[in-house]
Amino acid sequence: MAKADAALRDGPAAPLGVQPDGQLPLPWLADGLAAARQLAGAHALLIHGPAGAGHFDMAVLLAQTLLCESVPAGTAAARACGRCASCHLVATRAHPDLRLVLPAALRVQRGWTDEDDYIAPKGEAKPSRELRIDQVRAAIDWAQQTSGRGRAKVLLLHPADALNLSAANALLKTLEEPPGQMRVLLTSADPEHLLPTVRSRCQRLRIALPPVDQARAWLLGQGLDAPEALLALAGGSPLEALAWVQEGFTPALLSGLPRRVAAGDAAALQGRPIPRVVELLLKLAHDAQVQAAGGAPRFFAAAGLPGGTDLAALRTWQQALLRVARHDEHPWSAALLVESLVSQAAAVWPAPAPARGASLHSAR
Repeated sequence: MAKADAALRDGPAAPLGVQPDGQLPLPWLADGLAAARQLAGAHALLIHGPAGAGHFDMAVLLAQTLLCESVPAGTAAARACGRCASCHLVATRAHPDLRLVLPAALRVQRGWTDEDDYIAPKGEAKPSRELRIDQVRAAIDWAQQTSGRGRAKVLLLHPADALNLSAANALLKTLEEPPGQMRVLLTSADPEHLLPTVRSRCQRLRIALPPVDQARAWLLGQGLDAPEALLALAGGSPLEALAWVQEGFTPALLSGLPRRVAAGDAAALQGRPIPRVVELLLKLAHDAQVQAAGGAPRFFAAAGLPGGTDLAALRTWQQALLRVARHDEHPWSAALLVESLVSQAAAVWPAPAPARGASLHSAR
């Protein structure tokens, strides 16, 4: 799956910003908040880092800090208090001076179906995964209005990777000269995907995935047992690991999946979204190639990967997966497509020929 698509899998919806007890929604963002103090004067800030690092949560934390009414105006606080009226309004998405601009698909995913633009536009089958020009124009109109609480205004666009060309161009003047005390926050898992004219108008704040021990501890706190396999599958992102579990990909299922796929058994993947199935199979194809070259697999445990890979068949299978990944919005017959992709895996790991004695015995 492309990085832009990965950015559209927004982790589990949780209360926004610093909580009343002072806790951060994602503890590993503390370092990013501290670094943001050095960029307190930036009128446009691009928050970037690997997919699954918590871009949206980081942006909301910064917005909440800028709007927090317990912080003296004009000072750079480490974080919002989480207790004042402004912080409560941010947490409940009711602050008049905070505008959250997300693709309609992300609004639906997070359960934000009370906004006017969450539904699919007329003539489209499902909510858009793009940030559209009409959303940006509405946000620009909002930016021209007087601050509701008299402190500041914050426009947050997540993820900026989802801006289509027209929307990105419409945003440029506001990025360069935000009106009044307006701040613009953008997020991106791949800044090079953005227009150079967008990047050049922003200062950058990089956030990182948490260390393995911290990621593991957080997942244990979310009720996951033995999350190591899920973290490996998720490339070290605890948010992504939790998303896999919430979609029904348990450690037990994942541990046996490579051998089931190698045997042509698609039952464990049926009924799941095509993009997720293709992503999982591409990770399996990656690890199969690495193992065949004598390297250590990245996503699956080496002991769970079947041997005897046919590299030519593996390359053919991988190309088929990539073709589907490029057209994952196509109205496929999901069951037939999954069956076909897994059936091709049987050629990647051909069943060993029976021993000669066993063949003679079977013939009798």
